[in-house]
Amino acid sequence: MARMHTRKKGSSRSRKPENAGKPKWIDYKGDEIENLVLKLRGEEHTGAKIGLILRDQYGVPSVKDMTGKTIFQILKDNKQAGELPEDIMSLLKRSVSVNEHMEKNKKDVHTKRGLQCIESKIRRLAKYYKSRNILPADWKYTKEKAKTLVH
Repeated sequence: MARMHTRKKGSSRSRKPENAGKPKWIDYKGDEIENLVLKLRGEEHTGAKIGLILRDQYGVPSVKDMTGKTIFQILKDNKQAGELPEDIMSLLKRSVSVNEHMEKNKKDVHTKRGLQCIESKIRRLAKYYKSRNILPADWKYTKEKAKTLVH
């Protein structure tokens, strides 16, 4: 399948092994990993950053294999998940920074194209999350709303 905003093909990627399960060499139990996730969230880390820290510093290859829940589910169960999904929030941050750049550099057409691509990704993700009832049905992306959510 081709990529949406480039001229490249792009279907190859790494995939997890099919027989993934709880590794025998890991010393942490499920509740210990959940406590680590909550501790790292208390240090203001995002879900993706928490996964990287657990992998690199604690040697936890997969939180889901160890606990049966994803990082987002653990945060949601403990009421520490954000009001918006993490992927939309990161796209909103990018759009706000690109909008600030565009205010200073009005003739930057390459960045304008990038901004259009980012905004279209936000709208597509919002459509998906509305269909899954994660976002309210009346949620819409606007530059002003993005600025208030990010700052």
